[in-house]
Amino acid sequence: MVRWADADWPLVVRRRDDAAQSEDACLGLAAPPDPASGAKLRLPLRVPSQHIARHSAPLPLDAVTDALPAHWRASFARLAESRAGLDLRVFGSLALQALTGQAYLRDASDIDLLFRPRDSAELDEGTLLLASHHDELPLDGEIIFPSGQAVAWKEWFTTRARAERVLVKSQDGVKLGTRAELRAELEPA
Repeated sequence: MVRWADADWPLVVRRRDDAAQSEDACLGLAAPPDPASGAKLRLPLRVPSQHIARHSAPLPLDAVTDALPAHWRASFARLAESRAGLDLRVFGSLALQALTGQAYLRDASDIDLLFRPRDSAELDEGTLLLASHHDELPLDGEIIFPSGQAVAWKEWFTTRARAERVLVKSQDGVKLGTRAELRAELEPA
């Protein structure tokens, strides 16, 4: 913890736990994997919100390019070039590697992306874009809807023709929700 604080490395926001008070922020310290075993140390923390010195949004795509392994760079550049105004952000191992300079990525790592569509057309365009790059890159991540609820983009894309219900995550928990309810959040009031 001392080394982490001295280096001014970030904590990450995690799902609220049952013991959290309304003024608490639920955070986590995600250390890089152990080089030998691959074990990942994760320390859950609860901090009164008034003690948070600063916070920032997940990283834009161009902020992580130097942290990418060489074999992903060309494909990632194509993804970044083709996003055409879509709000795609990076979190997870790649973001932590970019922020800390520590070795978070492993051969089996994913590139975790957050996608915040502004409307239904962007939702469709963005999931199609991610799916079209999935063969080149190990893309994973979430679609974040205006309410803050999230759905895995792969689930949204792959079940679009056959499932109305999807797994919806929020700060407070996980539930089954409908695609129609989530899509309605993106429609003009």
